[in-house]
Amino acid sequence: MRKTTNMYLDKVKEECGVFGFFDMDGFDAARMTYYGLYALQHRGQESCGIAVNDNGIIRVHKGMGLVNEVFDSENIQELKGTMAVGHVRYSAFSDFQREDCQPLVSRYIKGSLTIAHNGNLTNAYELRHKLEHEGAIFQSSSNAEVIMHLAARARTKTHSIEEAMLKVLKKLEGAFSLVIMSPRKLIGIRDPKGFRPLCLGKLKNSYILASETAALDVIKAEFIRDVEPGEMVIINQEGLRSIKYADETTYSHCVFEYIYFARPDSVIDGVSVYAARVQAGKLLAKAHPVEADIVVGVPDSGLNFAVGYAQASGIPYEEGLIKNRYTGRTFIKPTQDERAISVNIKLNVLKNNIEGKRVILIDDSIVRGTTCANLIKMLKDAGATQIHMRIASPPFMWPCYFGTDIPSRDELIAVNYSLEQIRQKIGADSLGYLPLEDIKNIGLRKDRGYCDACFSGKYSVNKLPNGNQKPSKTQEEIYDNPRRDKKDFKIIKN
Repeated sequence: MRKTTNMYLDKVKEECGVFGFFDMDGFDAARMTYYGLYALQHRGQESCGIAVNDNGIIRVHKGMGLVNEVFDSENIQELKGTMAVGHVRYSAFSDFQREDCQPLVSRYIKGSLTIAHNGNLTNAYELRHKLEHEGAIFQSSSNAEVIMHLAARARTKTHSIEEAMLKVLKKLEGAFSLVIMSPRKLIGIRDPKGFRPLCLGKLKNSYILASETAALDVIKAEFIRDVEPGEMVIINQEGLRSIKYADETTYSHCVFEYIYFARPDSVIDGVSVYAARVQAGKLLAKAHPVEADIVVGVPDSGLNFAVGYAQASGIPYEEGLIKNRYTGRTFIKPTQDERAISVNIKLNVLKNNIEGKRVILIDDSIVRGTTCANLIKMLKDAGATQIHMRIASPPFMWPCYFGTDIPSRDELIAVNYSLEQIRQKIGADSLGYLPLEDIKNIGLRKDRGYCDACFSGKYSVNKLPNGNQKPSKTQEEIYDNPRRDKKDFKIIKN
């Protein structure tokens, strides 16, 4: 995993977002996909791309950077076609290069194949290793290229791309939401546990696949439904049909989608992200009350939680940190002073609201602790008399193998320090996390499960990458035990 030295990059990153458009009404498929990617920009900010199908001719434009940096009116106009697939990506690897940009496009004996992938295959290494020994040549490090090789090989022995994918899906393990474009079809696939989101929409007679409903809203498309775990949807000129390809399916949706990844205006698996965050804030207020003058959210991810905390506690909600929305990406700076300046460029304290106040500061999570430590210092320098840090998720204790860039355990502050030690390190007057048992009460559907393994250590799959197996201890057993088990924790002294 990437080791980031920038204070403001002390956040968990999503891997990517996907979008697909099948035009039946004379729309500009590439432009619609461009707008869709804009709405999904929060899911990946290192690269993006769009591929279009014009009667079997594939044109693709992709590159490093934000959507508005990679695309302009000229290259969008060159992407003529009736089908389009788009992708935004954040890489978990420091050696990320242009070859890793998606969508991936392949031309083989059966025509063309385009793939955009969100998630992470837990058996990607062994699949890739086997393919390489069979003569496959890889140009990128992405899971999507593994899927591409498997699909192309299977397609030479089947009558259709969906038949080929049914054979491929039996070999895939882990998390995958896929948008695939063949010469005549647009296909959406979600893994049997539904780790990552994928929804289906319609604009007049045209169909859309997207990671979040917010991408449908931006192009005024109608939300039809979520693609179900273990489902493949196939779209062509005749319309839409569905195949349930997995015998056993369970919802194990990533709970961090509701806490951080997804836009608050999205609805994922029937749950409003905004409503879930407000409810989490209310539960946080109940679990960790404190006397204070104002509640402040860290923009943007902490704002909805702060609203909920204020509503439940009766303490007024105020803006205390102003975000500069025109800074774009934050680059790694070479010196400590420059790193601190880069944070101040992103966020500035609204001193009139802070000075002389006891502040409850709400954020979505703590990873390494560097960001919240810097923010607390900024607020105290601006005259806050007390800072009570409240975190709207449980502590990160375990790695994610399903497409979330959670650092290795030795970089997670909650693994290495006790609650009191974390409070001291970040400079807060008090610190409280959302209790693990309250995750189920933030408004998630009672008839569907979710994945909270990064907090609990309870993975919904038995086989994990690199021979790792399910942890033997739960988060409650370890985090609440002041005598840290040395087999599970690296002890770091102040």
